Amino acid sequence: MSKSKFVYFFGDREAEGNGSMKELLGGKGAGLAEMTNIGLPVPAGFTITTEVCAQYFKNGNKHPAALKPEVEKHLARLEKCTGKKLGDPSDPLLVSVRSGAPVSMPGMMDTILNLGLTDASVEGLARKTGNRRFALDAYRRFITMYGTTAMGIGRETFDDAFLRIKETLTRKRLGSKAAAKIGDTDVNEEELAALIKAYKAIYRKAIKKDFPQDPMEQLWGATGAVFGSWMADKAVTYRKVERLVGVKGTAVNVVQMVFGNMGETSGTGVCFTRDPNTGENEFYGDYLVNAQGEDVVAGIRTPMKLSEFEKKNPKAYRQLCAVRKTLEAHYKDMQDLEFTVEEGKLYML
Repeated sequence: MSKSKFVYFFGDREAEGNGSMKELLGGKGAGLAEMTNIGLPVPAGFTITTEVCAQYFKNGNKHPAALKPEVEKHLARLEKCTGKKLGDPSDPLLVSVRSGAPVSMPGMMDTILNLGLTDASVEGLARKTGNRRFALDAYRRFITMYGTTAMGIGRETFDDAFLRIKETLTRKRLGSKAAAKIGDTDVNEEELAALIKAYKAIYRKAIKKDFPQDPMEQLWGATGAVFGSWMADKAVTYRKVERLVGVKGTAVNVVQMVFGNMGETSGTGVCFTRDPNTGENEFYGDYLVNAQGEDVVAGIRTPMKLSEFEKKNPKAYRQLCAVRKTLEAHYKDMQDLEFTVEEGKLYML
């Protein structure tokens, strides 16, 4: 009997999977593999299969023993592909850990971004990019997502701490009136450093341990959290209401991070290749400048329409239009897309 393959790689314009493998790789993993194979700009990564999710629950919330060496092998391949190492204090590889079921379950399962950041690697990222505010912003986001998603700390605890920083430090520095709203992007690097210190204290108090500084511990914690979200109450209820039966579980996609929060020439968006309401041949979607994907979904800032995005960043918009054309010709159907622009360069997610 042949040994099961639990992990599938994609990167450098070739993938071990393809778009027909939704049952095994989930919709997201199959889509990333297919887009890689047809030459679209997709960050490199690997997908842990839905079969692992099924075994995870069968084994009492434990990964199958054979998974660890496979993940380590594919992580080494990802590091070679990107020229970066997870947790490197000088130029760290950072990854997102995303769910991806074989069927669409919008908003039901979990995602963790910026994994691989530690007290040491955040300073390396700051030096490498020449943008310490960006690096600290990425770290505070990661602590929030890991703390809430992997460790079950209430999101409001982190949100309250952020609000306190905005009110006690940012508002005072800006001299803003009490009625004026302080946005996330108004918070400067010194204030973000204070926020990270507060976040780590919240984590320590809730978990009775310091925030993990070992990126592999972070990776396994995040993987378990994504699998765990498959059996979360809201996901179970959604499958029941939608009568989604016979689905093994979710896949986990570990993908090199690209950053929409690096300044005014960066951003993130979601779109449809046609108007989903009418089917008209009109590019339809939203884009948020200087943001990561969670900001679009959370609704904390108002995104711009694609027509405005075209005026703000015509080069990236032209790249997106070329992808739209390629995908509709390839799939011969309307597509919904997630994308990030990092300093003017488009990446499909």
